[in-house]
Amino acid sequence: MLKTKGSYATVILLTLTLMGPVVLAGCGKTVGETIDDSTVTTRVKTALLNDPDVGGLRIDVDTFKGIVTLSGAVKSVEERDKAIAVARKIGGVKDVKSTLQINP
Repeated sequence: MLKTKGSYATVILLTLTLMGPVVLAGCGKTVGETIDDSTVTTRVKTALLNDPDVGGLRIDVDTFKGIVTLSGAVKSVEERDKAIAVARKIGGVKDVKSTLQINP
């Protein structure tokens, strides 16, 4: 068994260094991708809220590796199509998927 504080700290540091990539690989995204996805989500949500033709408060935005999913409720097909178009214009968006429900 290790008896010195320096050896104990070295073992902990080595363990954390080796486990870091495993933990990140387990979630499917790197730290950079997580930050990028958060930025894309924020930009899309802001654009939806600022568009007068879209009820941005009723639309949820999720992003995974640049693919944006819009969910929630809209009042018409036109509003749904406009929300998708707004999302597609945002930098960093690779694709847009919609599960928006139309509730007139």
